[in-house]
Amino acid sequence: MGWWKRLGLRGRLMLVGTGGIVIGLAIGSVAIVAAMSYALQRTADRSADTTVASIQEFIRQDGTVPQPMPIPAGQVAQLLDDQGRVTAGSANADLLVPILHPDELAAAEKGARVEVPGDRALQAEPMRVTAVKSGTQTVVVAVPVGSFNQSVSLLRTVLFIAQPLLVFVLMLVAWRVIGASLRPVESLRSGAERITGAHTEERLPVPVAHDEIHRLAETLNDMIDRLSRARARQRAFVADAAHELRSPLASIRVQLEVAQRLGDWTSVGDDILIDVERLSRLVDDLLLLARAESGAATPRTAVDLDDLVKDVGSRYSVEVTSDGPLWTTGDPDALMRVLVNLMDNAVRHARTTVRLGLARDAARALITVVDDGQGIPEADRKRVFDRFTRLDDARARDAGGTGLGLAIVRELVRRHDGQVRLLDAHPGVRAEVRLPLHEPGEPVEDK
Repeated sequence: MGWWKRLGLRGRLMLVGTGGIVIGLAIGSVAIVAAMSYALQRTADRSADTTVASIQEFIRQDGTVPQPMPIPAGQVAQLLDDQGRVTAGSANADLLVPILHPDELAAAEKGARVEVPGDRALQAEPMRVTAVKSGTQTVVVAVPVGSFNQSVSLLRTVLFIAQPLLVFVLMLVAWRVIGASLRPVESLRSGAERITGAHTEERLPVPVAHDEIHRLAETLNDMIDRLSRARARQRAFVADAAHELRSPLASIRVQLEVAQRLGDWTSVGDDILIDVERLSRLVDDLLLLARAESGAATPRTAVDLDDLVKDVGSRYSVEVTSDGPLWTTGDPDALMRVLVNLMDNAVRHARTTVRLGLARDAARALITVVDDGQGIPEADRKRVFDRFTRLDDARARDAGGTGLGLAIVRELVRRHDGQVRLLDAHPGVRAEVRLPLHEPGEPVEDK
């Protein structure tokens, strides 16, 4: 089947379509010829039956038939006795030799229609013979069918010549029509090649007709949009990571150069260790964020948010309020990281107090982390969820942070079908995380 694959889509579609047309025309031609042949035979048989009935009427009325027997022009009639001998006939009939042989006569008397050569009835064309017993006699009527056979033969010839010509014309039309139908696909292919090579903001042309190709173009444009956003995120990620890694690496290098010149390695060891730990945290956070944004499946297990909140609260020794056991599904370690990151931010910026709470909010669980710090301006509350975003007035106090904590929170919460937002707590910031509730025992699917 290698030749089939080498044909291309246009060739395969044309062959399949043309093959279907050829098969349909062949079946139709056979049906037309069979129907015409049947109709002509029925016409001849009805004519013969009418003649037989008229001869039988003569026999019933007078016991004999006129000599010669009156029949329609072109037909031949014979009257046979019980021995199969000719006792009467039409003007054009042979009065000595029966039209039918004994075996043919027996079959005809049982209802069969027998076709015989015309010379048996002294005719130039084939005859279709009907035989019906009438008492001890048999009425035999032959109807010429040469013109009928010629009509059927002519129809076969016309179909045999016309159909290949018709198929050829249809192949040309199909080639052009399929080419026109596939032209939008070629436009999509060339557009995709151009866009991929140039990395431009151009999008694929969308056909006007709302068909499969229209939907394909829209789907491809959506895919290109997602790829474009992914490339932008990748470029931003690399640029941000390089920028953030530069500072601790430069600090380590300076300290090593100073120690090398002074020959005093002991005094810089603690500072270098701090920078190395910062690099380690930064790399760990980068890997975690990359996994969260990769779209990989999140393990789905039942998680008791009440236990999770109380565990985190005890670690940070903060006030915890809870409305009792509330369950969700997801990765317990990822949800723990969400709370830890929020608590780290809250503790880092709080003046005196941090509160952690869990409550039911309709069909969702609401986790709140509240601090009494300086707060975040409303215009910056969405921006702080971006990677490596630090507000100017918080840089000095954000020592030890990687700038990825809230970005990790947003991605992990999104992977758990939840939402996170920051609100004004008057004073301070109120972080809210909403997660879907899921009772223990219900089916769990990985997402």
